[in-house]
Amino acid sequence: MEGSRRLVKLEDIHKSFNQSKVLKGVSLEICESEVISIIGGNGAGKSTLMKILSGVYKADDGSIEINGAKMVHMNPSLVHEKGIYLVPQEPLLFPNMTVGQNLFIGMRKKKAEVREKAKKLMNQLGWRLDLNRFACSLSIAEQQQVEIIKGLIRDAKVLILDEPTSSLTFAETEALFKIIEKLKASGAGIIYITHRLDEVFQISTHAAILRDGKVTLKGKIEEFTKEILIKGLLPPDSKRDGIETVAKKYANRRKEEPVLQVQNITGDGFKNISFDLFKGEVVGLAGLVGSGRTEIAEAIYGMNKVKSGKVFLHGKEITNLAVKETIESGLAYLPEDRFLNGIFAISSISSNITAQIIKKQRFFIDKKFERKITDEYVRKLSIKMTSYEVELKQLSGGNQQKVVMARILSTSPELIILDEPTRGIDAAARGDIYTMITQLKEQGISILLISSDLEEIERVSDRIYAIYRGTCRVCLEYDEINAKNVMSAAFGTYKGRE
Repeated sequence: MEGSRRLVKLEDIHKSFNQSKVLKGVSLEICESEVISIIGGNGAGKSTLMKILSGVYKADDGSIEINGAKMVHMNPSLVHEKGIYLVPQEPLLFPNMTVGQNLFIGMRKKKAEVREKAKKLMNQLGWRLDLNRFACSLSIAEQQQVEIIKGLIRDAKVLILDEPTSSLTFAETEALFKIIEKLKASGAGIIYITHRLDEVFQISTHAAILRDGKVTLKGKIEEFTKEILIKGLLPPDSKRDGIETVAKKYANRRKEEPVLQVQNITGDGFKNISFDLFKGEVVGLAGLVGSGRTEIAEAIYGMNKVKSGKVFLHGKEITNLAVKETIESGLAYLPEDRFLNGIFAISSISSNITAQIIKKQRFFIDKKFERKITDEYVRKLSIKMTSYEVELKQLSGGNQQKVVMARILSTSPELIILDEPTRGIDAAARGDIYTMITQLKEQGISILLISSDLEEIERVSDRIYAIYRGTCRVCLEYDEINAKNVMSAAFGTYKGRE
């Protein structure tokens, strides 16, 4: 914005970890009342750059200015005092403390004042968070909501939002955008990291592409189109166009035997849920955060108890089977919270990918077999890493998600539950996941999809069941699926065919 005061200037920032260069001379700046979206692939260096700005990491080279003053010795406490706050992509809450206690940490204001402000923000955003609830009992989406509240209550001059909407529903995202507009009007600067290009054009004043540790494209948002940004994300010699497509076509399967039958099941967070899933079909579970979708998936998979009702896979009852037996029956699950339920952080990439099938190799691990499987899925899912023996925690969030996806695909399942499969996946790599879904459908594999991304669940699903406050009363058939119907069903206001 012309004439606006510059809040932050990053110039020629370099950063390496061991022999791997992550940032290679990045320069950016942000002024008052600007929202700059930083877009980049997994491992491009976005999160590393923001951790340097927030004082978590120290740059190897380059300079940082905050409010015109050159910074020499930076740390998170000093950066907070300067009015910069990072809302991380992965929630970092103290699990054995309440939501309120997590909000109070690092705040110099009175607790009553912080509590009142938090409640006001939650009302504006339409979020229902109990401040006395322990953080360990929150879903990943609720944890992310707490992190966003932590950032908003601090009245930061520069607020860094790293994938803030990855677990939010469409309505919750819209409410957050209204808050961002208010912050922008008040003179705050927002650095917004996202993989969702529609969001970039909705809220940004500027955009920058970060690829392989360098800024390859930056400017005012009106200078770009979605196609230009997608092209900027891809390597110069890439033949891909980055367009995300999933093959969908109507199929009448009513005379077939369902692969999955869920009959009137009740458990913690849901009641009287019934639906069928046929061969080669993608069925979506739409709903708000906290509606019970993940709880239903975990109960089907055997992680949580089904209190009443039955679940059948190919006609065989699998109700309340142990997870090991469920996997052996042909069911696989990609969890919403990969850190809690999906990855072995200090194990190698190869070990993570082959963890569920290597046990079949008896006592001695067949290294040639392990390498073959790893090669196959690293290529199929375009997993970016320096070595198969690297600890998984060193990969970017999106690449970690791809490794979990590779592990469940390696078991050759007949039915896959995908809970937020593209959370943390960049715009170009989403195409890989959607292509994989299309291939799985063509192979006759059935998919139960849970997603908070309205556009995604609308685009990918052949049928959609709406979960509202733990109940399922609406099924949208193929010809009923559109944005309006999906949203109204998720909010419990769908009236049926007009």
